[in-house]
Amino acid sequence: MSKISLVTRLFLSHLLVMIVGLSSFAIIAKLSSPQFFVLRLEQLERRGLITVRSARTYLIEGFETAWNRSTIWSVIVGGSAAGGLSFWLSRRIMKPLDRMEKITQKFAAGEFEERMPTSEIPELNRLGIGFNYMASSLENVEQKRRELISDMTHELRTPLTVVRGYLEELSDGNIEPSPEIYARLVRETKRLERLTNDLQELSKAEAGYLPIHLQKLDLKPLLQSLVERFSDQLLDEGPTLTLNCPEDLPCVLADRDRVEQILVNLLGNAIRYTGSGSIITTVWRKNQFVWIAIADTGIGISPDDLPYVFERFWRAERSRSSYSGGSGIGLAITRRLVELQGGKIEVDSELGQGSTFRFSLPVAGRKDITLPEKS
Repeated sequence: MSKISLVTRLFLSHLLVMIVGLSSFAIIAKLSSPQFFVLRLEQLERRGLITVRSARTYLIEGFETAWNRSTIWSVIVGGSAAGGLSFWLSRRIMKPLDRMEKITQKFAAGEFEERMPTSEIPELNRLGIGFNYMASSLENVEQKRRELISDMTHELRTPLTVVRGYLEELSDGNIEPSPEIYARLVRETKRLERLTNDLQELSKAEAGYLPIHLQKLDLKPLLQSLVERFSDQLLDEGPTLTLNCPEDLPCVLADRDRVEQILVNLLGNAIRYTGSGSIITTVWRKNQFVWIAIADTGIGISPDDLPYVFERFWRAERSRSSYSGGSGIGLAITRRLVELQGGKIEVDSELGQGSTFRFSLPVAGRKDITLPEKS
């Protein structure tokens, strides 16, 4: 019984209901109708309206014969009609499910383009909508997986090619060992190490395994120390760093090390892509959150690239990775770190005019903070 298909189960259930109904009708009519007919004849005899005593047996037999014939035809016609209708309804219900089965088989083969059409049956229509949403999510995940593999291959290939080239040249005796060559090898290996560390950090952050120690935190001293540290590293012709922070800024509930990591990523990006001009860090309170905005006058981001800023390995220009030295994962880690602390991050940018990254952290003492659940 467990191997019977759904369409067969539906058909048999309709058929069984029809058989039970018709059988009940036939049995009850067969047993009760003659008794009611005889009772009616006796009533007529008592009233003296007509004398039918001699014809009673003949009338009853005629009635039974007529009833049997009508019952047989009722069962045949009704059973055929009910059976055909049940089969049609079963196929109609199963049609979208069969379609869904074929689409899932295509999904298993790596084809994610097809979607479920709308259905006149509300339950199946809701199922189709959910199925299409799942299909879109799977297609997006598959696309990101392919892009991730492609980007990782690209990121790993460059330093590995450089290291292999130098090692081959050194082993063949084509170049002489020198401190400069060793420094280049160390730089490329550090780049590989930074990439693997960032990947591990992002994996932990997205899985919810990155430890977050929330505590009451005064942002102003942290911001002042970071701005001073980055200012000391800038050349005279580089951008100027400015901090605008109110004196009465409330404390936030956050992890100090993770907040510093977020600020270092955002300030580092701003400096990396701002050759000259200014980088302004502004802090303010809005409702139950403290917002931190880092605005630069750098190269900016095009509107087409803006939705993908926080994606893994995203860069507005793929070719500038060697120049910047970034792994392309910093902003993805930054977004997840902000979310894990109950805040959100946004970006505004205009190509050639600069970018503004801002994120929020909850004010300490709030009772309605909802942190993301671990995956």
